[in-house]
Formats: sequence, C-alpha cells, structure tokens
Amino acid sequence: MSGSSPAARLQQLFEGRRLTPTQRRIAHSMVRRAGDVPFLSSVELAELAGVSQPSVTRFAVALGFDGYPALRRHLREVAPAEPGAAGGDDAYNEYQQAVLGEIANLRHLAELLADPGPVERAGRLLAASRPLPVLGLRAASSQARGFGYFAAKVHPDVRVLDEGGSMLRDRIDAARRAGATALICFALPRHPKEVVDALAYAQEQGLAVVSVADSAFAPVAKHSDLLIPAAVGTGLAFDTACAPMLLGRVLLEAMCDDLPDAQARLEEFDARAAARGLFVE
Repeated sequence: MSGSSPAARLQQLFEGRRLTPTQRRIAHSMVRRAGDVPFLSSVELAELAGVSQPSVTRFAVALGFDGYPALRRHLREVAPAEPGAAGGDDAYNEYQQAVLGEIANLRHLAELLADPGPVERAGRLLAASRPLPVLGLRAASSQARGFGYFAAKVHPDVRVLDEGGSMLRDRIDAARRAGATALICFALPRHPKEVVDALAYAQEQGLAVVSVADSAFAPVAKHSDLLIPAAVGTGLAFDTACAPMLLGRVLLEAMCDDLPDAQARLEEFDARAAARGLFVE
C-alpha cells in the first residue's frame, strides 16, 4: 500500500468489511481525517464521529484487532501522516485551509482514478440507458442539475430528478417504463432518507444504480451497484463539493466515449447556438 495517500490506505483497510451504520460513520470520519487518525485516542475519535467510545472499541474488534490501541498501532504503520499533515496548516487562515482541503480531496480523487475501470463501467451503463434518470436532492440537487445540463447535449433523453415528494417514485416508474436501464445518483451529506429509499425502489424496479457519494461508506452504498467516492470539503460552515463535481464531469467524459454520436450532437448544438446568437463571444 506504499505510495498511496493515507486516505486511500484507510479505504483499503475497510474494503470488503460488513460494517454497521455506526461503524461506517466511524470509518467515514477516519478517512476524512486520515492524517490525524493515527494520533487520536478512542475518545477523540468517538467525538469526531459523533459516537460513543465503546462503539469505537467494537469497531476496532470488528476489523480484527484486539482493541483500539492495536488498531491505532496498525494505522501508524500503514497510514502515517504525510509530511506537514499534522499542524502544518497553522500558517493559513480558515479560507485558505478550506481551499487546501479541497486540493487534498482532488488529489485523492486523482489517485482513485488511476484505475479507470469503475468510471468506464459507469460510462457504459449511463450511455446505454434510454432515458437516463439523474437523481440528486437537497445539497446534491445542484450536482444533478449540472450533470443533467451537460449530459443532455450528448444523450437523447436525460431526466433530472431533483425534487422529492410523492411524485419521485412516479418519475422513476415513468423512466423505467420508457426503457431506462440505469440511474445515476449524486449523494452528499446530509443524506436525505428519501434518496436512500428512492435508490432501493429503483433497484427493485430493475435499474442499475451508479452513485457519486462523499464516501464509500455513505448510506447510499447499500443500494448502489457501482459507487465512486469523491470527498466533500468540511472546512467552512457549508460543505464544498469540488471533487464530486469534477467526478461528475469525468463520468460525462466516459459516457461520451460510449455514445458514438456524441461529437456530432455537440457540433449540431454549436451550429444552432451560433445561428441563434445564443452566446456572447
């Protein structure tokens, strides 16, 4: 595991584990603070994750360790802090730290994309679905709308589902009846229960679910056929989502690769836009 980031090494530690929702919350918190975790006490980690100290102990045991001290020793060996990771941000104000945090999230995403397999698989699923439902509620609604805006330039039938309520399942039903085979979901904290329920329903109806979420341990993981994580920034009052947005664009690129007429559609749009004087040059 040498050569990868502390967050990536932690992700590998948790992969394949059957974790409870509380344990996924602990794992998520550890990944978000990967550089600090090897130096946190069980009480500090419990406070960070918003769980009880015994829950942290049970989590360590679930991972196969005798207790949290053994897990922490292991973390110090396999996921040491990167040079300057601990205490290195003191010279920056809170706004700069938020930007640096997002840069770190983008670096982690770049490492994840070293294996293009999941993105390419997602691109094939999305390109083949007619229509293509794009789900994102509350904090993730802007991600869904942005993806849908650009996807509609190359995909013949994109349906953005950015409003909840009793009509959401109806719209999933309508897409399925029209021939949809896949759905892409953007899921960001705080995770609405309605999104989790909608994905469960979509799978029941036979749709393959591709999710972009802030963590591999996000609540939507249980109802995703393919989940690709992209962390959010937490340094400001409201989360920032540069990495999920960029991952959405990457998925669009992969989808275009599996749409043989994508380039022709883009050129046709440009020609129409020029004829209408749509944009100020």
